[in-house]
Amino acid sequence: MRLLIAGGGTGGHIYPALAVARSLRGRPDHPTEPDLVWLGGHRGLEAELVADAGIRVRRLALRSLRSVDVSVHAVLDPIRLALSVPQAAAILATERPTAIFTTGGYVSVPVLMAAAPLRIPVVLWEGNAIPGRAVRATARLADAIAVSYEAAARALAGGRTPTFVTGTPIRDVRAISRADARARLDLPADAPTILIFGGSQAVRRFNGAVAEALPRLVARVHVLHVTGESGYAPALAGREQLAADVRARYRPYPFLRDEMLPALVAADLVVGRAGSSTVAEVTALGIPSVIVPYPHAAGHQVANAEILAASGAARIVPDEAFDAEALLAAADLLLDAPARTAMAEAARRFGRPGAADAIAALVLALAERRPLPSVEAIATIAAGGPA
Repeated sequence: MRLLIAGGGTGGHIYPALAVARSLRGRPDHPTEPDLVWLGGHRGLEAELVADAGIRVRRLALRSLRSVDVSVHAVLDPIRLALSVPQAAAILATERPTAIFTTGGYVSVPVLMAAAPLRIPVVLWEGNAIPGRAVRATARLADAIAVSYEAAARALAGGRTPTFVTGTPIRDVRAISRADARARLDLPADAPTILIFGGSQAVRRFNGAVAEALPRLVARVHVLHVTGESGYAPALAGREQLAADVRARYRPYPFLRDEMLPALVAADLVVGRAGSSTVAEVTALGIPSVIVPYPHAAGHQVANAEILAASGAARIVPDEAFDAEALLAAADLLLDAPARTAMAEAARRFGRPGAADAIAALVLALAERRPLPSVEAIATIAAGGPA
């Protein structure tokens, strides 16, 4: 069985698809591992990340359609999109997948347009509470839609495509225990620890807040801080200026890949953005969070954050209000055991750790031309129950 995964551009489209790929490869009810092929764009993280996962990659001429500057790309992007539809059709005709999974975004547009006349069934996933332009434009072409939020299901409810609330596909957060995670990061077993990361978008505001608050912050807690490449050297310099007896409490990293899961598992509090994957992982782990939504993502992160905060699992700080004092106020949550416990319990209720398995079940049902599972069955799998 050959299955095609289509997604590209940012980690928000790639990492969830990789999680579904792992589920498709590791299902005990399907001892024969499917042959996976990845279809991405011309420019994006997929070339590196997907190859590392051992999945063959093919690429379209398309690049991100989110250009907001007045440049040659404003003219070339529609041309690339038009060229990518017959290119996608040729690739699908050559690969002949039995089903397709796509994570939305610009790559999904030509793939869905090419798959429909070839009668290749497609599962389309939307990770934000407000569906993106590409999903809204192409949802009617999909055979099943998976969404992370009830709000997205309501927004897409006008069509005839079956829609399932699965949550966001994530890595297996049970892969490492808290004790092992702390040992791996050389953190004391009982030290209150905060993880601060801004994702790939606008990490500078986070770095500025940490730099200003750092001496007062490490007096209270241990800090794991993902700075981005450009912020790493200044963070190291700031660390060297700390008193010797607290210097080890501050751990800056330019980025975290293999160590990201241990960092999440080890943390008592996360301060971060409201991307779909961030929300999914902190809730699956039951970690309280202080969310600073990225303001320039068409309102997606603000909507995600508001839903999480309404559940009791997070507090929101607007991007423009996030500074050293806001960070120190966030860290005070570690000293408020009742509030932290209540937020952790709300996060666990909100989380859907089985999202990847739920989406894999939809993909395999379409690939094998079986009826789709019921909404209730998918909800059970997404919550971590049996497939």
